[in-house]
Amino acid sequence: MNETAAARRKLLVVEDDPGLQTQLKWAYEDYQVFVAGDHDTAIELLRAEEPDVVTLDLGLPPDPDGTREGFRTLKTIVEAKPDTKVIVVSGHGERASALNAIASGAWDFYQKPIDIDALGLIVARAFHVRELEVENARLASQGARDNRVLGGMITGAPEMLKVARTIERVANLDVSVMLLGASGTGKELLARGLHEASARRDGAFVAINCAAIPENLLESELFGHEKGAFTGAVKTTEGKIELAHGGTLFLDEVGDIPLSLQVKLLRFLQERTIERIGGRKAIAVDTRIVCATHRDLDAMLAAQSFRDDLYYRLAEMVVKIPSLAERPGDAVLLARHFLHQYAPEMNPGVRGFAPDALQAIDEARWPGNVRELENRIKRAVIMADGKLVTRGDLDMAGAAEEEEDMWLNLRSAREAADRVAIRRAMTQSEGNISHAAKLLGISRPTLYDLLKQYRMQG
Repeated sequence: MNETAAARRKLLVVEDDPGLQTQLKWAYEDYQVFVAGDHDTAIELLRAEEPDVVTLDLGLPPDPDGTREGFRTLKTIVEAKPDTKVIVVSGHGERASALNAIASGAWDFYQKPIDIDALGLIVARAFHVRELEVENARLASQGARDNRVLGGMITGAPEMLKVARTIERVANLDVSVMLLGASGTGKELLARGLHEASARRDGAFVAINCAAIPENLLESELFGHEKGAFTGAVKTTEGKIELAHGGTLFLDEVGDIPLSLQVKLLRFLQERTIERIGGRKAIAVDTRIVCATHRDLDAMLAAQSFRDDLYYRLAEMVVKIPSLAERPGDAVLLARHFLHQYAPEMNPGVRGFAPDALQAIDEARWPGNVRELENRIKRAVIMADGKLVTRGDLDMAGAAEEEEDMWLNLRSAREAADRVAIRRAMTQSEGNISHAAKLLGISRPTLYDLLKQYRMQG
């Protein structure tokens, strides 16, 4: 590193001995050196200059022969600027002071008497490590930006990139879009991204969760009402469809709209006019509809609990969103994003993930998708004791056990079904293995193996 770059490095020396202050300032003239002789001056310089490295003598006034004031200063530095590399310097009880200093957040410990060259090497290494951390953070931030797609969604998975490209392609076509996917996969984020990529971006984006509103209130929420239309209607109120005029209305969980209201929504889609509850005037509304659901609409159509004519109006373009488990690499990518989002406020000491935590995140199935992942990372950040979130902080052992229990239950159900089918086939075939295997649609050797496995022989 050239002298100009080195000179930009800021070093704070916290030392109450004037002679040692001068010696250290002279020895480290390649850096910008700031000197403090007590707690208050040190913290004032820390906040004003934001040095990356601090050398801290534990023997500070008014306790120059002890360590109390030094440890108080260390605690304040770590709380105020946790990224700072603090090198504690002390001649008081080397082992006890060293362990206490490291446990309190110091980066390294050096015992007096001071060897300028030896301490200088530690200081240089501290600056080097801090610069590596800054560069890694920059690259991580750049990586997060590079992996942002439509609507700010973070992904590197080809499956999601394909979804984003599809939505971008239809954004400027005035067609209704239906997003199908499990809860927590980011349907509203994609809907907002579609709106922002469309010519309607200057209009309002209005979202409503149809499953979260009681059936008797949903009509008023969607279509609005006139003053006096019902008890409590003290003023005329515009509905969500009207509020989204010129923009986009996102109907989340559209499968939960009752049949009686589906008729009115269909009429709006056909005529592009609405009538508020209690009103008689048709109001022209230019609103684009984007809807989403995690429900099986094909089954609902077959059961006639969802109108097929409404479905075809809403599903002019259908986009299926993969689950997080179907997006290889995204769980780790998102986990890092959530950690950097929550750590500064909830636990500033947390810097990243331990290898075992990353492995657990990558291998998990995440049935709750991105929402479950976000909640677990938030909790892990709060619970973490060190700089790295571990598998234990994630409580992934419990998640793995739950997943294992699920598979055990599935195996038990499969075994019970096999036993019933085999018993019936053996009864109908009067114990003839060949006939029973034929009834079951399996080979004789397979049936023999199952009889042995389930101990149904003899």
